[in-house]
Amino acid sequence: MIHVPAHRYLPLIDLIHLRSQTMPFVALLMVSIAGGALAVTQARVPLWQATVGALLVLLPTFVLKWREDARRYGGAAMTLSVLLALQGFHTVEHIAQWVQYYVLRWPSFLSNGLLSAANSEWVHFVWNWGFLVVCIFLMRAGMRGWWGWLLLAVATFHTLEHTYLMWRFQVTLRELGALGVTDLQPQGLPGFFGRDGWLATADITQNTFLCRLPGITTAPRIDVHFWWNVGEMALLLPAANDFMRRLNAARDMA
Repeated sequence: MIHVPAHRYLPLIDLIHLRSQTMPFVALLMVSIAGGALAVTQARVPLWQATVGALLVLLPTFVLKWREDARRYGGAAMTLSVLLALQGFHTVEHIAQWVQYYVLRWPSFLSNGLLSAANSEWVHFVWNWGFLVVCIFLMRAGMRGWWGWLLLAVATFHTLEHTYLMWRFQVTLRELGALGVTDLQPQGLPGFFGRDGWLATADITQNTFLCRLPGITTAPRIDVHFWWNVGEMALLLPAANDFMRRLNAARDMA
């Protein structure tokens, strides 16, 4: 039997591999985990601050890896590598929120993941628009195919939902201001989907099956955005793999 390297079938491995930064990353990861645990348990540092510190410790290894990606594969592939890392951490953040809510039984307003300070409507709005813009750039750069188009569609609808959420956030903020309430941020409002969302409460959907769809109109917001982000990550991986396969094929023909 002829052994074929895994990257022949999964060229994405070539892109996500840390290469010369593997050992420094592992060492720094162990240091950051140990330091973060001590900071949280002994020095009472907030979890989000410990997480930011850990990410800053790890950042140099990623910067050096991305520089090598740019040299090996070009700017578009480097951008894809950065997007994979950021969306990967963003997905971990939503998994952490889900674990806090369902496993640890924390209340929803405390289930903010590892970076609670970033769990705001503005951050979600900017993040999702940024993700969509980068996806469009990558599509123009060659990440086309079924996986890429599906990713773009999901990212578009996800961004539209966060745009609707931002509109609701601003309207509610003005209403609170009119009542003289200035120290309350209306975070965690429902969007298109989930419990009390537009689909469940809009006049146009009442007395139809649309307002009674299990999960889609009944899930809490933490579930809705968990599945949005897991879905985007699940589509980004094969889309990136197809991109790298085409890139390698073009390089072989050059």
